[in-house]
Amino acid sequence: MSTISHTHRPSNARPPSVRRLWCTRCRTDQHLVIDAIEPPLAPEEGLVEVSYTCLGCDFLYAHPATVAQVAAILNKPGPGRTSGILQFGGTYIHCGEPMHTIGSETRNIYAPLTTEQSAEPVLDVYLRTRVLKCACGFQMEIPD
Repeated sequence: MSTISHTHRPSNARPPSVRRLWCTRCRTDQHLVIDAIEPPLAPEEGLVEVSYTCLGCDFLYAHPATVAQVAAILNKPGPGRTSGILQFGGTYIHCGEPMHTIGSETRNIYAPLTTEQSAEPVLDVYLRTRVLKCACGFQMEIPD
């Protein structure tokens, strides 16, 4: 056993608990699709934060996992193992290629609940977004 502590973890910190990528409702990993792969908050060699969805029951999971566990799901044969867009760190991937920023927008997030005129003024709330586009033509907006 090594007496040298991990370089990224304080000596009194526990490593993150790694669980199997598994749907507890369906009791299988056959319907899992990876939604996002992020670095863990406390860097740990070989670990990532992964979020994934079970297409069988539409349940979402997020927890630390090993790179090998995530690769095993992504490398399974059959239909795509992502929900169409994979977030990998700060990059969004569609059609297997990174999406590129093509602009930005400012959107008003207020949507009236009624068509009747209100006597009181409504405060406007704006959200700045980035417009991303894939080589295939697919595009989306995300908060900036």
